Amino acid sequence: MRLSLRQLEIFAAVAKTENVSLAAARLAMSQSAASSALVELERLYDCSLFDRIGKSLHLNSTGRGLLPLAEALLAQGRDIEDYLSGGRPGPLSIGATLTIGNYLATLIVVDYKRQFPDAPVQLQVANTDTVVERLLRFECDLGLIEGEVSHPDLLIEPWLADELVVFCAPGHALAGFLAVDREILSEQSWILREPGSGTRSQFDRCIGSQLPYFRLGLELEHTEAIKRAVESGLGVGCLSRLALREAFRRGSLVEVPTPQFELHRRFYFASHRRRNPGAAVRLFRQACLAASAAADSTANLNLPFIP
Repeated sequence: MRLSLRQLEIFAAVAKTENVSLAAARLAMSQSAASSALVELERLYDCSLFDRIGKSLHLNSTGRGLLPLAEALLAQGRDIEDYLSGGRPGPLSIGATLTIGNYLATLIVVDYKRQFPDAPVQLQVANTDTVVERLLRFECDLGLIEGEVSHPDLLIEPWLADELVVFCAPGHALAGFLAVDREILSEQSWILREPGSGTRSQFDRCIGSQLPYFRLGLELEHTEAIKRAVESGLGVGCLSRLALREAFRRGSLVEVPTPQFELHRRFYFASHRRRNPGAAVRLFRQACLAASAAADSTANLNLPFIP
């Protein structure tokens, strides 16, 4: 075999950063050494992997085809290293959407680190669109998402049932209603997640599109900010029951019943079809399934309350 894993590692790093200097820094090597390794890889097979425009590098069609193959081989190499070094899981990068990341994934990471204290884990929390983009760029090993996603390069597997809930402050005019109709909901000022989030997509599809007219009062990127705004009386919101469980328990927010809307959904595991999952991904998935094993939905999860 003429190529080496190190050459593929350098190629993958450059492909992700589109910059030799940044790739070299990530790999703790000199820029000249990284550049030489990349040139040698292209020379060995007499093919170009990048379009070079000034100082910028952009993957060409050959490079785009090579990247998932290289990532799969590198993941297998890391598995071999883990096995030979005593079975410690390799580095793991998790992308989680905001509801999952803020209220569930962090607890799972804590459990995972208790089992494997020396295993590096990176958890990045963002909206569904951002997590999907990271998966497609091979910047993320596993995604935990709450939005409906369909992409030919992604494998989407159901994990846990969830439900969106319309809610308001205890002193709001809708508090105490047994049910509300579409006309009443159309009169409300809505405080919602931003476009690109799974929660917002489902709201727009299941509620927003069903109202005679719709008043958007405020868009916020964080669930806690939405809860605070609704608590202050600025309007009504719609979030996962998982994100609202403690506020409902304390009585700082109350549910507005909306049985006319289908607000059930699922959380999903998302991964790239052409990427080898590796031991770390398999073990983290097992930790996720263990955390939800006794529950059929987020409403029944046994999670600690924060006082």
